[in-house]
Formats: sequence, C-alpha cells, structure tokens
Amino acid sequence: MRATLLSLLLLPLCSQAQIVYDHAVLDEIVQGEQRGHGSLTLRSASGSPTRGFDVTYHRFEWNLDPSVRAISGSVATHFTTTTDLDTLWFDLSDSLTVYDVTRNGVALPFVHASERLAIVFPTTLTTGTSDSVTVSYAGVPPTTGFGSFETGTHNGTPVLWTLSEPYGASDWWPSKEDLFDKADSIDLFVSVPYGNRAAGNGVLVDSIPGNAQVTYHWKHRHPIAYYLVATAVTNYVAYSDFAILPNDTVEVLNYVYPEEVQDAQNMTAQCASQIQLFSQLFGTYPFADEKYGHARFGWGGGMEHQTMTFMGAWSYELMAHELAHQWFGDKVTCGSWEDIWLNEGFATYLSGLCYEFLIPQYWYPFKQGRINNVISQPDGSVFVTDTTDVGRIFSGRLSYAKGAMVLHMSRWVCGDSAWFAGVGNYLNDPDIAYGSALTFQLQDHLEASSGVDLDGFMADWFIGEGYPTYTLPWSQDANGNVDLTLYQSPSHPSVDFFELPVPVRFKNANTDTLIVLNNTVNGEVFSFNLPFQADSAQLDPDLWLISGQNIVTRVSDAVQGDDAVVLFPNPATDALTIRMPSATGALQLRVLDALGRVVRTGTLTNPQSSDLDVSALPTGAYLLELRDADRTWVQRFVKE
Repeated sequence: MRATLLSLLLLPLCSQAQIVYDHAVLDEIVQGEQRGHGSLTLRSASGSPTRGFDVTYHRFEWNLDPSVRAISGSVATHFTTTTDLDTLWFDLSDSLTVYDVTRNGVALPFVHASERLAIVFPTTLTTGTSDSVTVSYAGVPPTTGFGSFETGTHNGTPVLWTLSEPYGASDWWPSKEDLFDKADSIDLFVSVPYGNRAAGNGVLVDSIPGNAQVTYHWKHRHPIAYYLVATAVTNYVAYSDFAILPNDTVEVLNYVYPEEVQDAQNMTAQCASQIQLFSQLFGTYPFADEKYGHARFGWGGGMEHQTMTFMGAWSYELMAHELAHQWFGDKVTCGSWEDIWLNEGFATYLSGLCYEFLIPQYWYPFKQGRINNVISQPDGSVFVTDTTDVGRIFSGRLSYAKGAMVLHMSRWVCGDSAWFAGVGNYLNDPDIAYGSALTFQLQDHLEASSGVDLDGFMADWFIGEGYPTYTLPWSQDANGNVDLTLYQSPSHPSVDFFELPVPVRFKNANTDTLIVLNNTVNGEVFSFNLPFQADSAQLDPDLWLISGQNIVTRVSDAVQGDDAVVLFPNPATDALTIRMPSATGALQLRVLDALGRVVRTGTLTNPQSSDLDVSALPTGAYLLELRDADRTWVQRFVKE
C-alpha cells in the first residue's frame, strides 16, 4: 500500500529549512506533558459514588485574570439519568468554595467534602429524566508547583492556562471524571480584563465588551472528554493559517505571544501539510466544521485540548504529535488510563508518519530513536497496570515510544493496506467515533481488515514486557543456497518467545533482496536459494521491529543442522558430549551466548567424541562453533 499511498499524497513538501530533526524532541514532549501531569491531585473514578447520569451539555461562565491565580463563575450541567437518582455527584476540589446550586433557578441542598460535591434532589429523578443544575463557585485551585490551573509570565506579561489530564479537571470546575461520559457539546463564556484574549474549544462566536472586561464566547458542538475542556488567557496575537482539503478548508487559528509572532508563523505554516496528510491517511480532520488551533502556554511540551492545542514551544514534531491527538485522543479517547497508548502511542507514531511521507530522510532516525528508548531498559509493558501512578501513565519509554513502535510492528504484521484500513474502521466505528475505546476494539478492527489473529502479538507486546535480541548465523554455498538459524533472547521473563515475521536483507555491491522469515520457534532453521552471491546480511534493515543489539554472523562454508554435529545431552547440565560425523583433525572451538558474545574458546583435540564442561555457564541458549582450515560447524545447545 505504501506505493499507493505515496501516489495519493499530492501534498507540498514542508520547507525543510525550518525543520531540524532531533532525537530529544520526543523527550521534550513527554517531559513537558509529565510536568503538567505529575503533581495533579489524584481522584480516580475508583471509589466514586455511583454516578447514574449521562452528561449532555456544559455551559461554563468564568471570570479570569491572568495576573491572579483564582477562578470564579458557574457551570451549568445538563444530564439524563441512567438510573433512578436522588443525589448527583460531581468531582470538585475542597480548595474551591461552592456558593449555591440551583435547578431552574431554585436552590438545591448540597454537601461539598472529601473532594466531592453531592447535590440532593427533593424527589427521586426516574431513569431517563433530562434535567440540569448550575453550580456557582470561586476560589484558588490547588497546586503543588505544577497543576491543572496555573499562572505565569511571558516577557513580563501575565498568562493563565489550564491542563486537566488525567485527573485535574475537578481542581478548577465541578466535573464528572469519567472517560466514557463525554459531554455532547459545550459553551464557554470567559470574561477577562481588556488587553487579553481567552482561548477555548470550538468556534469563537463573539467577544462581548463590558465595563472592565471582555467576554469571549466559544461554542463547541462535538462530544468532548472532561479533561479536554480548556482555556488560556494573555495578550495573545491572533492569526490564521488554512489547510485545504478536498471537501473542506480547515482554519488553523493561532494565539501566540507578541514577542514570538515571527517564529510562530514560520512553524504553524507547516501544520497545513500535516492536517492534509492525516486527513488522507485516517479520514478528514474530525472537527473540520469548527477549527484547529494553537495557543501558547507556560510549560514545555504541549496538550491536545480539543480543537485548540496548547503549545509550550514551537517545533515540527510537537505540532504533529498534538495534531494527531485530534484523531487519537480527542475524536476517539482511551476509555481507561490503562489504555493510554491509544492516545500517546498513536500521536507519537503519527508524528513519525509525517517524516515517512513528507520528510523521509528523518523517518529512519525517528524509528531508531524510539527503539533505542524502548531497549534502554529490559522491562515494561505498554499496558498500564497502575493508573494511580501518573508518571507511569505518561511514561515516555512505554506509553509513547513503545506504544508507537508496537503500532508500527502491527502495521508490519498486518500489511500496509490492511493496517490503514483497520485503523480507519476503528476511528469510524459508530460505537467508537467521537466516543471512547479500549485496546481490544482496535485489535478487533485490525484483525477484521487483515485476517491475522493478533492474540499472540498483543499478549507479547501489549501485556508482555521486554523485547527480543536476535542472533543469526548464516552461510551460502556456490549454488546460491542459503542456510541460517534464527535465535532470540527475550529481555524479560514475561515473554519466553516473540513470534514475528523477521525481515533479513541480503546484498552485494550490485543487488539485494529482502527475505521475510516467519519465526515461530527459537533456533528455527531456514533454507532458501538466492540468485546472487551475497556479501552481507542485515536483520530488520528498515526497523520494523523492536529488538536489541542483534548479531548477524556469516559462517563461511559452514556445515549446519542435525547431521553436521551431534551434541548430547541437549539440554546439558554439567558436560556436553560432542560427536563429529566424520574424522577430522583438531578444531578451534568457540561458544557464543544468545547475544552473540564469545563466552568460551579452546581447541578440540579429539573431535570424534569429546566432552565439554559447561557447568559454569549460566542457564540459557548457546551456539557451539567448531572450525578447521576449510570448514565451520555450528550447532545450538541449551544449558539448564
């Protein structure tokens, strides 16, 4: 499908003079996002009272001054009950003061304690009742230095911003922190001192002048998760870029600091081609009827607030990452923080696809950088087992880098056409689109489009930890016949073997060919013919796989296989008996471990039947290499 895709991508190439690839970019993205997430007050949905209602609409009315870290205003929440209900529960920090709660203008009793707001109805609301309440409140949202509601300065000018992922919305507004319950639509009325602009989700409907304030009205008419509601306030300069799509024109509205206008314009101009690419690969930008936008804020990294990304800096990869979230994270939101890779893995991978399709010279280093990050430690799963650990949720190595490369490997396993079709079907599934999803739903769509059973793949790469390191000894005779054996050593005991199609490129000065080895067992032997004499072999030359420092060794005129040399007992505990199939003189001996490291050398003076002491070797798989002047014998054994 790649050739087909490339033929369809009739996009202007980005001006590369403004783009410098740097392996550290992803680290900066992650660090910036973790900075925002890491100190948020944790109020997970576990232990929450039964909610019993579905949010349909929020109307936010806030008074904000970027020079004062405080909030006042009201939130009107419309809902439909999903069970008989006499008490409505919201998440809300105890640092805020609730002044009153009303229903159709009539005050309701409430209790605000233990980070919860309980609103009591005079009579039980029966299942299917549509109703609304308005909460009026004020105060200083909690902070421990970094949080969900912050102020700072730029060039001496005050700036205020919000960042609620994952559990921070209730730090500054009465919310229902439930990933599966998106509000169907919202309106934001943000009143700020003159000289400031307020950024927000959706379309700017109006700016309403007052005595000392101006009120910005933002309207958003798509489902939105609680943590994606956001605003930012300062003396922004506003300008627009435009992405031209076959059936739409998407406005890219930019709110930038006055001192950064030129730098911002140079970078945001690149966003149009990214929108075009993602729209071609994954369907039209999901909020094309409203806008996409950027608003500068006070941290590094970025945050993918729906239709209005907050940017801590200007870089090509950061823009691509946050834009990608509009499809993966915003249109389809992970239904559990256990599945955050559905947000961050995809966003990281799509930033790489910008390199693959638009700036191809950066595609290989992007993949290599992500792989190096993953294999820097031997453990860790993409699946998040502890969602109370915000740092683990937003692990750059696991949720971002490994998540991205697992998606890349699934593309390799499924095939290009099937993978892109499956991901598109996932995004457009009526049970998922503009809602929330879990990992099994992505797997279902990839399996349906490709016909490939991914249970084993997902068990190894989503739930399992670690990665394989391959050792590949190979030989080729004068007739072009190639014999090779493929060994792997997993880095973590949670996976005993990674079953994958392993690509190997054989080449000489004039030609090359790619052979795909369907590797199903450790120590698997492959034989095939090449129409040329190869000088070298490279395992995974295009970086489709997460793997360690692989060892590929040419064994000249090697004799391999069970008929070449007999080793017993195999597995061995203390001694390994070596028996040669024919008479030969003294042989040079080497033992290599699963990583290709030489752990034993010596001379075999009686090769017809000799014992090798292996008692001191650690448990594992090894290669025995025996060599004379003309031939080499290679055989595998296991030390128990």
